[in-house]
Amino acid sequence: MTKPRTFTGVSIAALALLAALLPLLHLAFPPEHALHVSGYTLALVGKFMCYALAALALDLVWGYTGILSLGHALFFALGAYAHGMYLMRAIGRDGVYGSALPDFMVFLDWQELPWFWAMTDSFWYCMALVVLAPGVLAFVFGYFAFRSRIKGVYFSIITQALAYAGMLLFFRNDTGFGGNNGFTDFRRILGYDITAPGTRAALYLATLVFLVGALCLCRWLVASRLGRILQGVRDAEPRLMFLGYDPLWFKLFVWTLSAVLCGIAGALYVPQVGIVNPSEMSPANSIEMVIWVAVGGRGTLLGAILGAFTVNGLKSWFTAAFPDLWLFALGLLFILVTLLMPKGLLGLRLPRRRPAPAAHEAPTLEEAA
Repeated sequence: MTKPRTFTGVSIAALALLAALLPLLHLAFPPEHALHVSGYTLALVGKFMCYALAALALDLVWGYTGILSLGHALFFALGAYAHGMYLMRAIGRDGVYGSALPDFMVFLDWQELPWFWAMTDSFWYCMALVVLAPGVLAFVFGYFAFRSRIKGVYFSIITQALAYAGMLLFFRNDTGFGGNNGFTDFRRILGYDITAPGTRAALYLATLVFLVGALCLCRWLVASRLGRILQGVRDAEPRLMFLGYDPLWFKLFVWTLSAVLCGIAGALYVPQVGIVNPSEMSPANSIEMVIWVAVGGRGTLLGAILGAFTVNGLKSWFTAAFPDLWLFALGLLFILVTLLMPKGLLGLRLPRRRPAPAAHEAPTLEEAA
């Protein structure tokens, strides 16, 4: 019986080292050199890694626990806004209006910072918000949803409604988050110029470290006893309850962890892209995350990363070459994967050949079949 090839830890380390070469090529060679990697390319790959981290978080709850979320973009955006608050405060008086208040507050005639902006000039306080904002929201929402035994399509619809409500709230100018314009025009992070080559390289490497770290954490989690229980929740929840397990706390744990990972992805995304606005919470963004996981291979972790890079790479090319056709191409891609590749791109791995049995060895039943 043949076994499919799998990615080993050595393979992952090799890919990570290869990805780590990009910022070195960006810094070591001048722009006119053939080996130079442009700042645009570095930011683009960094953005894709943020998307891959979000896809990994979604695969943890959908692929391994069977919880399909259509609202993960909300957690991604909350992490982005939490970091964006610090980046807006770090501008100081270098903004358009020369005020200590962020420019959008001056434009909207705010006289002082609202209470929830207190201490946002502290980087570490905002990093705590990156974890707490999506984590607390996911815990509270998940507790009431899972306690009420909401599951399946009903849970998916509720998460989509939650993301849509968050988007509408952040679109309002009186909420103190910049309205439809959101946050932009960032200047510094930890005192360093955010557009400097060294800063871009550091942000890229930080994203790579978090992505590899999250992958290792998720691989350890799904291979542990807890991971087997989560798969039991996905495949046979009533049987799991019969054995004495309460699925509520297991689902709540993985749901909250997934939201926190999504928030971290959003926090890494903001300084590299340079803007965050309420459109990041759009239900369409959450659906795209589901497509990333489905295209790469649900329930594989590495497939989620592969799908995020593949779909967003196609999106970058399509929106430049055929901007009006991208949504049609995305829909067609999802249909083809669903019908022809139910296990995603990672399911196309070639089987490993086994040596032919010796003359004195009888074939196994699987080999004979």
